[in-house]
Amino acid sequence: MVFETTFYDILGVQPSCTPEELKKAYRKLALKYHPDKNPNEGEKFKQISMAYEVLSDPEKKAIYDEGGEAAIKQGAGGGGGFHSPMDIFQMFFNGGFSGRSKSERKTSNLIHTLAVTLEELYTGTKRKLALQKNVICESCEGIGGKRGASQKCAPCRGTGVITKVQKIAPGLVQQCEERCRNCRGLGETIDDKDRCKECNGRKTVRVRKLLEVEVLKGMMDEQRIVLQGEGDQEPHHRPGDIVLVLEEKPHPVFKRDGQDLIAHVQLQLSEALCGFQRVIKTLDGRDIVIQSYPGEVVKHHSTKCVMGEGMPLLQMPGEKGRLIIQFVVVFPDSLPPEIVPEIRKCLPTPPQEPIPEDGEEVNMMDFSLEQYQKASEEGNSGDGRDSDRFHHGGERVHMQTCNTS
Repeated sequence: MVFETTFYDILGVQPSCTPEELKKAYRKLALKYHPDKNPNEGEKFKQISMAYEVLSDPEKKAIYDEGGEAAIKQGAGGGGGFHSPMDIFQMFFNGGFSGRSKSERKTSNLIHTLAVTLEELYTGTKRKLALQKNVICESCEGIGGKRGASQKCAPCRGTGVITKVQKIAPGLVQQCEERCRNCRGLGETIDDKDRCKECNGRKTVRVRKLLEVEVLKGMMDEQRIVLQGEGDQEPHHRPGDIVLVLEEKPHPVFKRDGQDLIAHVQLQLSEALCGFQRVIKTLDGRDIVIQSYPGEVVKHHSTKCVMGEGMPLLQMPGEKGRLIIQFVVVFPDSLPPEIVPEIRKCLPTPPQEPIPEDGEEVNMMDFSLEQYQKASEEGNSGDGRDSDRFHHGGERVHMQTCNTS
């Protein structure tokens, strides 16, 4: 006498059913309620998988028949454990639980690029992606046609690959494998009249899969998000993974350096000498105010940093790196001659260098880097190495100091 029949009811079979009837019922329901076919039926798919795992195992079935689901869960708590629904599905189509060890081959991973903004990497986000993938054909249940109609492919002897020997040098050859064109790598062929009309004998069909991907706070450019088991399905193979590679889009204000953010702030000379206030909008939309005070001089290409306003740490999103600010001071093109004496009074006295009596006065002309490079290209300035020195000495920004004043 059976204690309860819930698992039997889930699969739509009688307690007296045969193993073949149980397999047939599970196959039909698993394909119907698989998440790739019905994304909203995940809980139903779990129930079907658990019911089949219990009833297909003689020992677990005996425990269930005597004490119901409570007895099964008590036994699992003692160390028995259960497989995941996807593992059960794959092991079933790979020939049963005992066939897992000999069917460890998996399909190739699907790799896609996911473009994200710096704001999304700062705050975290969830994205929905529509991807194309192969799933086992529901009409033929992954057989490709009528049962018993398939034949071992003769050219590849059922392996799905053809081994070719190529001569690469006198007395030297190499072997290479390529997919069998006769069976398209399936290892077997089916006559046209016996092929499944849905998949045309390929055993799989192409479907559109909608996935939700979570980008965590603090993730990096080129970091990978792996969706295990969401790749292509093939009979006798475990499904591969979908691998999403993050691609950070350029930001108009900030540049990321690890957990730090770098921003360039342009100041007029008057601001650099007399003090300034600027508002910086953070990546999560807040306004922070940076400032200097009268008497504090901000030098050209100097840096300061604000602690805790950089990127969140991936493992500790409550902790953040630094916001490093590099100042670019814009000098005026000229000054009115009459105010120069007053400005001199406010500035440190420059060193007085003696002028030799035979010193010759010369005139300086405006000269641009483009002119210098053009002259180098025309051969007027040696091999051009002076041009590199001129460029680096004039425009390179050093990022070696970080004052926290």
